[in-house]
Amino acid sequence: MPERAYILHITERSLWDEAREQGAYRMSTRGRTLAQEGFVHCSTRAQLPAVAAFLYGSYEGPDELVVLVVDPGRLDVPVRYEAPEPGAEEFPHVYGPIPVEAVVEVEPWR
Repeated sequence: MPERAYILHITERSLWDEAREQGAYRMSTRGRTLAQEGFVHCSTRAQLPAVAAFLYGSYEGPDELVVLVVDPGRLDVPVRYEAPEPGAEEFPHVYGPIPVEAVVEVEPWR
């Protein structure tokens, strides 16, 4: 599958490590779980810098930040491109946990 079809999620390494132990990633966005939001917030490669700045611009936590590269073809839950408000840019939302097998690469965020 070409990389352009992949979707991305930025997170803290400890949350990814926990997901690997449990078999699936269940955070939605910084400080909010899938259960709280109803989906996992993701982005395209082009959207990632702005998303990272918005969520982690002043991040000084103990963990390094990583980018989960997700292959939507390996998901068994819906992925919908949705805008936060009418006319706004659409972002990919994953409507369920992301199995660790769907994460094809983990990149450090600098």
